[in-house]
Amino acid sequence: MTDKPTVLYNGACPVCRREIEHYKRLDDDHGTALDFAGIGKSNPGLARLALTDDEARRRLHVLDTDGHLLVGIPAFAAIWDRLPRYRWLAKISRLPILRNLLPWVYESIAFCLYHWDKGRRGNRRSANA
Repeated sequence: MTDKPTVLYNGACPVCRREIEHYKRLDDDHGTALDFAGIGKSNPGLARLALTDDEARRRLHVLDTDGHLLVGIPAFAAIWDRLPRYRWLAKISRLPILRNLLPWVYESIAFCLYHWDKGRRGNRRSANA
């Protein structure tokens, strides 16, 4: 498949973008262990992953080196595994009790962020009309 996982993220969301920019800086400082691809307005490559644009924007995705698509907390863990200052967090996120709790927390935060960003973009379009 590939030698580096590819991080697919919502580049339009300022919160998401800021977090990914932090990971990119760490990745640059420690070698190139990850590829990054922001989700734009139209992404024909998403169809081969069986993702719509909307689905891709709702959650963080990582296409791992074996071609598996990881979503949410497993996607974060795949990123954290590659970044020296975050490896401990990847290990903790896989502990049995957290493996069940963290997806619920992530989904709640991702839901709020997605709808906040969608409303923000909608309001910006209305103001420009």
